[in-house]
Amino acid sequence: MTLFIVFVILAYLLGSICSAIIVCRVFSLPDPRQEGSKNPGATNVLRIAGKHFAALVMAGDVLKGLIPVLLAKFCGAGAITVGFTALAAVIGHMYPIFFEFKGGKGVATALGGLFGIQIFAGTIVAAIWLLVAKFTRYSSLASIISMIFAPIIAIMVTSSVDIFPPLGIMTLLILFKHRNNITRLLDGTEPKITFSSHNPHGILDDVMAAPPPDPHEVKKEVIEESVEEIKAEQTHHPKPEKKEE
Repeated sequence: MTLFIVFVILAYLLGSICSAIIVCRVFSLPDPRQEGSKNPGATNVLRIAGKHFAALVMAGDVLKGLIPVLLAKFCGAGAITVGFTALAAVIGHMYPIFFEFKGGKGVATALGGLFGIQIFAGTIVAAIWLLVAKFTRYSSLASIISMIFAPIIAIMVTSSVDIFPPLGIMTLLILFKHRNNITRLLDGTEPKITFSSHNPHGILDDVMAAPPPDPHEVKKEVIEESVEEIKAEQTHHPKPEKKEE
């Protein structure tokens, strides 16, 4: 029980380290919670900053699920503890204590946990995501379908039914986080993704760009910049004082 509590807490705290927010702060990029889809995840960072920064976020999110699970297995934890460790990392990503409990949707972290549980299981789930995304061009649908199959695949690969409860809960949470995407999929308004080498942001990107800026805000910024330029010009070239006759 002690080992269970230790790794669940450790995984939650590690999961609470939001890679997207940290990467954007370190490189002075827009806050992913305020730009694009407003989701602090790799896809949104790809949209607002490009593939290199998105790759950093993706790596960080996967490692958050992978590391605590591998540590739990290294310490001899059973299947239930390992499964709930993966779940705790995903919950930490979704509801991070360090970022006002406002996090991402947990798919990359869940995938990292699956790689830690059994690398073959993680590979199959990742392959399902890629296939669905490739043929439907819906990132959200790929996430939903791959995560629905995740608990079943984990049981088949590990031959352990004990792994199902935590992974089943993980799937339900991810589906809940995708509730708005599900609504848009049903309405036919969900943004699609494209696999194109000509895309300047990389191979995988959203076709639907971030919302256009408010024209009033743009006008305000232009006026402020013009005023600053006039002030700077006056500073460097002051008007000559008129001499009294």
